[in-house]
Amino acid sequence: MNILITAGNTQAPIDRVRVVTNIFTGRTGADLARTAWMRGHRVTILTSHPELLADLPDPANDSERRVTVLPYTTFDDLAGLLQSEVRKTKFDALFHSAAVSDYLSAGVYAPALGTVFNARTRQWDCNGVAPTLAEHKAGKVKSSEPELWFRMVRAPKLVDRLRTPWGFAGLLVKFKLEVGLTEAELLAVAEKSRLQSNAELMVANTLDDAKHTAYLGPVDGRYERVNRRELAERLLLTVEHLQRQRGPA
Repeated sequence: MNILITAGNTQAPIDRVRVVTNIFTGRTGADLARTAWMRGHRVTILTSHPELLADLPDPANDSERRVTVLPYTTFDDLAGLLQSEVRKTKFDALFHSAAVSDYLSAGVYAPALGTVFNARTRQWDCNGVAPTLAEHKAGKVKSSEPELWFRMVRAPKLVDRLRTPWGFAGLLVKFKLEVGLTEAELLAVAEKSRLQSNAELMVANTLDDAKHTAYLGPVDGRYERVNRRELAERLLLTVEHLQRQRGPA
């Protein structure tokens, strides 16, 4: 199979030296890439942590050219790479395990003179005048302000662009992480999310259990609880089975 994997976190720049990101390192995607390569598949992985794949062959020295590692840093980097790869190459399966930013920076602001936010009451104290914020657009926002307000806006869901408009027709595996949900709640959210993105498979887990277990499904109509150490192998076996059922495109 020809497989595409996304892995790692994305950065949302605030200015030229500061970013908003998340805690995820891309180890799940790296494990998937390594397992897929060992099982004989051709692998392209887009990752923010290429150092995790240093043990894989250098494409320049690999006569079979079965692994390609494409690094990215920001949300825009990943979006551009993912769109380009999906549109130019026919992939049999795509594992979208990257922890993609849900929100992007839309400006940094400081309260103007006379505009005060009362953290205790959670209201503006401006003597009856409308609060005013001044935008800071410098390459490095100065640290002299007593406080800054950071505006974020919803980022587009890259996984929901894969089918339309980007035209991906292979097997899609989506990943979902939640916090503070029961097992039943997690699986309900996961299945709804899978259907929304028209994905064949979903891997879901909670933050508390992420290092130990994950749920994979639907397999034979249900979600299976999988040991985290076995997830990559189990997932590849499931995708290989689905591909055999599909037959040649």
